[in-house]
Order: sequence, then C-alpha cells, then structure tokens
Amino acid sequence: MVPRCVPDVMKRLGILSLEIQRMPKQPGLMFFNPANAPQLSVVMPSTHDTSTVRGWWEEDREKTQQFFNGEMHHPGLAPYYCEPWVNKAIIIQHLYSPALWSVFLLQDLMGMDGKIRREYPAEERINIPAVPKFYWRYRMHLTLEQLLQEDDFNNELRSYVQSSGRAG
Repeated sequence: MVPRCVPDVMKRLGILSLEIQRMPKQPGLMFFNPANAPQLSVVMPSTHDTSTVRGWWEEDREKTQQFFNGEMHHPGLAPYYCEPWVNKAIIIQHLYSPALWSVFLLQDLMGMDGKIRREYPAEERINIPAVPKFYWRYRMHLTLEQLLQEDDFNNELRSYVQSSGRAG
C-alpha cells in the first residue's frame, strides 16, 4: 500500500499521479472514471504490465458486463469481443479526461480499427510480470510506414484528439 502522505506530497511537488481505469485507488470501486481524474495526473486504459483494452475485455465476463452497463452506460449484454466501437468509446473517455496527460498503448489505439488491429488480443500483451519468460515480447505487426498510410485510422484519431482539446 502507498502511505497516506504520498498523494499530498505529490500534489505539493507537482508530481503527476497515474490513474488506470480498471485499477481504482479508492476502496470499494471496481473502476476509475477518467472524468474524475485530477488535473495533475496521467490517465491510461492499459499499461505495459496489464492486458490491453481488448485483452481485458475478454478476461472476466462479469467485470466486462459491469463496465459496459455502469461505466459505458449501455443497457443489455456486453459484446463478447471488444468491438472497435467499444474500444473507441474507452479511448474517447480518456481523451476527454481533465487529466493533464492521456497516454495510450499503441495496441489500444489500433484496437479502434478492425482492419489494422491484431486478430488475437493475447498477441497485444507486452509484459506479464508474474511470468519471467513473458517479458517485453510485443512487436508491432505493422511497420511505421504502413501505419502512416492508414489514412482513415489516422484521420479519425486526429479528429478525436483535436475535438477533445488535446491537440498542441
């Protein structure tokens, strides 16, 4: 556990906190809502040590269902797979956060587009800290040149960044 004094010290020193949507710091909460992030923070849906958005979506159906209904405010059954529109909604939640920074794994961004994302979410995982032989294995399946040529994806992502006010 983090000592109780740490958040105050970080705030006083202007050090950003890290807020992960599925790892809330407040006891009793299942998820952290990026809309409630402090300004002096970084929000992320995933990190190098967690599964990607798509991988997480398939890990625990009960949690996924609660997230779909409670955090995304959709009625009914959650899609079994993390469809591109679901992935987009999660990215957009983070872009519109009041946090100073919204940071994303490239895999989570590519998950918004059914044409360019990997077929299997398990292949997107970077690191599993508990498994010593599974470390930093991820390699992007597209070259940067190929990604730059994905005009639809790049224009859509650009529009989300601009409309959220995060474009420099």
